[in-house]
Amino acid sequence: MSKTKTSSSKELEAVNIGLFGHVDHGKTTIVEALTGKWADVHSEEMKRGITIRLGYADAVVYRCPKCKKPACYSTSKKCPVCFGDTEPQRIISFVDAPGHNALMATVLSGASLIDGALLIIAANEKCPQPQTAEHLMALQIVGIKHIVIVQNKIDMVSKEEVLENYRQIKEFVKGTIAENAPIIPISAIQRVNIDALLEAIEKYVPTPKRDLKADPKMYIARSFDVNKPGTPIDKIVGGVIGGSLVKGKFKVGDEIEIRPGTFIGGEFKPLKTKITSLHKFGKSVKEAGPGGLVGVGTKLDPALTKSDFLAGNVAGYEGKLPPVWKRLSLDVKLFERAIGDTEINPVSEISTNETLMITSGTGRTVGLVTSGRKNEIDIELKVPICAEIGDKVALFRQISGRWRLIGYGIIKKNTKN
Repeated sequence: MSKTKTSSSKELEAVNIGLFGHVDHGKTTIVEALTGKWADVHSEEMKRGITIRLGYADAVVYRCPKCKKPACYSTSKKCPVCFGDTEPQRIISFVDAPGHNALMATVLSGASLIDGALLIIAANEKCPQPQTAEHLMALQIVGIKHIVIVQNKIDMVSKEEVLENYRQIKEFVKGTIAENAPIIPISAIQRVNIDALLEAIEKYVPTPKRDLKADPKMYIARSFDVNKPGTPIDKIVGGVIGGSLVKGKFKVGDEIEIRPGTFIGGEFKPLKTKITSLHKFGKSVKEAGPGGLVGVGTKLDPALTKSDFLAGNVAGYEGKLPPVWKRLSLDVKLFERAIGDTEINPVSEISTNETLMITSGTGRTVGLVTSGRKNEIDIELKVPICAEIGDKVALFRQISGRWRLIGYGIIKKNTKN
């Protein structure tokens, strides 16, 4: 399983938990209450000026050996109840992509980045709100089974209203993947029941078994030139990539490949480089595996990594990465209506010559549908993607001038690629 070290020298497991729910139901405040970080920024500061902004905020969960549950759980080295020393349990990276549509795309096309979910529901509004229903649908589609429901803002309503909202939540999740999920009432802004929420996370969202012996695969979400203007030539360092490993691990000194790479001579060509440094959970490390974000220093020309130029690529060992696809054949599952569309119009079948946007992992591209048939399409991409047969990609259509999520596709074998 994924390990890291803290100042206690104890090796800790690491788990990624996604935050889902209506935009106004307090996700930012909940993350701030859990991690101490204001989640509108949601970034982890890495050493040597490396910052990764993918909506990640990290916290170490501690347990007091003297206090009873749930009061024994906190994110502090000193127990807030008895002020005694606590014991670190594991590191949690809370994942919250910026923007509703971006979050939905991340869920559907990059589900392997998320090990569990918090479904946020406000106690002061009728349940479900449209986005709440859409997010639960997305969780059900991709099969994220480890869910904790957070009933936030209990301080804003009466006890009777909280109980009625609880009844609505139970009715809403009946028959879904979240039917047996615990419901934890909290006030994030007043810090009420945060210990109970941490206990539920520890109990209901286990750290998955990580295949550290597998060939590594990392989704690149950011890329940087960390050299300040005017840096002397002999002090310039190579470009930095940031993202999440979904399997395997990187070590300083590893030779890696980045696919599909960069556009050279009329085609996309993979990049090859060497890892010079690794940064995770704010520390410089010798090796890094899944769970949380990792910043990877390389020998790449910084011009290739500045301004997120390599975001959307995949990194791993040479010859061990998935295929690069310029053309895709997809088995398609369409939603009843487009996500985020205020009009209640059914989603029509995808047609030949239609332009769609797709996301795969952290990558995003547009493509022209060369053949649209019932429940399957062929699409030619403007920018290729690196993905496995069987991977999910999110499908977007332009509706009223905006890209709206209409469903997902599963990559199948394409002999014409």
